[in-house]
Amino acid sequence: MTKQKNAVRRIGVLTSGGDAPGMNAAVRAVVRSAIFRGIEVIGIRRGWNGLINGDIVKLDEKSVAHTINRGGTMLYTARSAEFMTQEGQLKAVATCKLLGLEGIVAIGGDGTFRGARALSKHGISVVGIPATIDNDIACTNYCIGFDTAANTAIECIDKLRDTMQSHERCSIVEVMGRNAGHLALYVGLAVGATAVMVPESTEDFETEVIEKIRNARLNGFTHYMVVVAEGAGNAMEVSQRIRDEIALDPRVTVLGHIQRGGIPTARDRVTATRMGYRAVDILANGGTNRIVALRNSVMCDIDIDEGLAEHKGIDQEETTVLEAMTGV
Repeated sequence: MTKQKNAVRRIGVLTSGGDAPGMNAAVRAVVRSAIFRGIEVIGIRRGWNGLINGDIVKLDEKSVAHTINRGGTMLYTARSAEFMTQEGQLKAVATCKLLGLEGIVAIGGDGTFRGARALSKHGISVVGIPATIDNDIACTNYCIGFDTAANTAIECIDKLRDTMQSHERCSIVEVMGRNAGHLALYVGLAVGATAVMVPESTEDFETEVIEKIRNARLNGFTHYMVVVAEGAGNAMEVSQRIRDEIALDPRVTVLGHIQRGGIPTARDRVTATRMGYRAVDILANGGTNRIVALRNSVMCDIDIDEGLAEHKGIDQEETTVLEAMTGV
């Protein structure tokens, strides 16, 4: 195929915030889509810090070969307090001008997009790609990394259930989700949890957990699985409350950062590839201040300001289904 020509000559790509499976697939897609259009790509290492400090690497077809199946991020990632300051942003702008970067593709979550928006106000074209296992970016139905993280948690919990059933125990499993319970709710449904705790819930502990365990026991069950989003409560404290109120002896497992690693699923690879292609298409056609989004299976893009202003609540259908499935 003949490479397309475009007025944009050089762009940068970075990953920022928490890593998510599929970030490498997104970087790969950005690089190959850009090269197809005759655009050079500079990899910016360690997120916004790298743009401030000029921590860069030139990327080509070979440098991103065999990365679509790798977890983590080949560009590394970091959080940058300096970039949130006017001085830090001006340093980043200076780096863009020095390197001749005509656009930046920023892969990450809410904080990454706020950084991109700040950079755009200094005249740099930016496009954000949503990648976070929390799946909490409101303007898109799906964020890169969620499916892989969910499947990792499900595999671990399925193994835990085997031993919990053998010993007739209660297991408390803490999954990631500091401010959002999408992962915990989805995983809870997938593993048939006895109870699920999410930050968005307005129910009290008695209703949310104790009564569901009690109902499960009355229905003949002798082992119980409670999935807790990290933002809904400390797993050890949840365990102690169960111990105090119904005299069970729960075992606690905190899955932690294992959920961020691993080989990305097909869904994350394909979504990342589609989003990376769309991001380059936006920049190549003069777009800026956009977030690539997947809405009702359609790839689109929206203004960053509009996207950040939206709020994503828990899926009410999933909540209703969970209510019918838990504690019985």
